[in-house]
Formats: sequence, structure tokens, C-alpha cells
Amino acid sequence: MMKVEAFLVHSFTANGTGGNPAGVVLHADHLSNEEKLAIAQAVGYSETAFVSQDDEVDFELSFFTITGEVDFCGHATLAAFSTMYQKGIVTEGQYVQRTKAGLLAVTIASNGRIVMEQRLPEYLGVFGYEAISECIGIDATVLESTQLPIEVISTGLPDMIVPVPHGYLDRIQVNEHLLSDFCKKHDLVSVHAFELCERDSGLTASCRNFAPLFGIPEESATGSASGALACYLTKHLRGEYSNGFTFEQGRAMGCVSSITASVESNERGILKVRVGGFAHEAGLQKILL
Repeated sequence: MMKVEAFLVHSFTANGTGGNPAGVVLHADHLSNEEKLAIAQAVGYSETAFVSQDDEVDFELSFFTITGEVDFCGHATLAAFSTMYQKGIVTEGQYVQRTKAGLLAVTIASNGRIVMEQRLPEYLGVFGYEAISECIGIDATVLESTQLPIEVISTGLPDMIVPVPHGYLDRIQVNEHLLSDFCKKHDLVSVHAFELCERDSGLTASCRNFAPLFGIPEESATGSASGALACYLTKHLRGEYSNGFTFEQGRAMGCVSSITASVESNERGILKVRVGGFAHEAGLQKILL
């Protein structure tokens, strides 16, 4: 029997509170995928990150939900590097992680803020308003009134970006069975819904993320989808958000998170996508395998 320690970390916290919990297992080189899945299930969070050594870059990270492995997870990446920083394994500076989504840079500031580079966006298609309306309980004519498209974008995972008019975000009622079937049919990880905020609020958008196909009814902070949303806004509202983005997520769950994102682009397209925030350790779980 083997004992494994999993750090319990809240990512994208706002003033030290809220955030999205992730598990972090350090020194995971000896663990099999079956053992990683068992650990992720024991932790019970939406994702658990496993940190291993790498021969070519600084670290290799793998990510498991309670149902299986995913290519990338933003909030678990933040949790992992914040944990390594707090434990003195890394110091401020830039590192490279190997993930199934590719080699991605991570920068640690002296105050502990983590900024993650994500893959350049892939624009994977557009859906009509009627296609998603029943899945989220918002009438198609209401969705259409935003005059913005429903688009699938991946900066590591394929997320469907769904704009809703201001005041409608908290009215979403997900049909988990319909949405799971929809995501399975179209190879999607999640629906990432957002409403734009008033300019003087300090926020770009409030967001909600749903991934029932992967055992996640709703998530309070989603790093990968935040990168995709930043690319979406850069594409469709170009010039309106030149100083970056600040997203709020988790309000409907009573667990508000704060996520920042930035996009570098020129006339040829997007050159870099970065997502950042803070994380705080909440506990330690010891698991027997």
C-alpha cells in the first residue's frame, strides 16, 4: 500500500477568498494513469494536477478529472506552480511545462501571482442560437439579441463560448443530460457563458462554465476557457479591450473568482495568450492506494 499526499489549493482567488479548488500531487513520476485517476477521484475536485520531472523542460504536468485525463487545465496549472513556489521548489521567474496541449510557459511573480501561457487559439466552428438554447434554458431570441456568435474556441481545450445579454447569466438553467449529449456529439469540453460588464466596474465580463460530460456541473474558475474568451473578445470586439481582460466567475455558486487574461496580436492574428491569477493552499489530503 502506498500513501500519496495531495495539496488542496484554491485557484484564481479574489482577495484571498473564493477560487476554484484543485488537487496537486508533486513528485508524481512513479504514478500510473490508473493511480492518478484513483487519486483524482479520492480528492473529488474537478481537476487534479500531477507534477513530474522532464528531461527537456522544467516539469511535465498531467491533469485528471474524476472521470479521466484531460489535455490541459488552467486552474490546476496555477495551483501546481503556486504550490511549488510556496514550498520553495521554484522561485520567481519563467518555467516551461510539458502538457498534452503542448509546451507552455509559466511565469511566477515575486508576489506569487502566476501567469500561464496558453496555446494559440483554434477557431473550431459556430453554432446557431437554437442549437444551444434548450441546453442552457435561455430562449434563442434572447441569445440572438447579443448580436455576437456562439463559437467554439480552443486554447488547449475546445470550449463553446456563449454570450448572453446583461442580466441573463444568473438565469441559465442547464439541462445536464442534453448538454452532455451535445458536448459528446461535437467533441466539446464545456460551455463557457458570459455577460459583458459595465466599463466602470473594473470587470470585462462575468462568466459561468459548465462541463457535465466530465462530471463538472459548474466550475467557479476556468483558466483554459478564460483564454478562449479573451481570444473571442479580441476577435469580435477588436479595439475595445486593449489593456487586457478581467473576468469574474463563480458568482452563482457563491464562490467568486478573479481571472486576468491578455492577448498579443497584430494584423496577422494572435501571437500570445496569457491567463493569470493567485492561488491559496487550503489543506492536505493523504490518500492510500
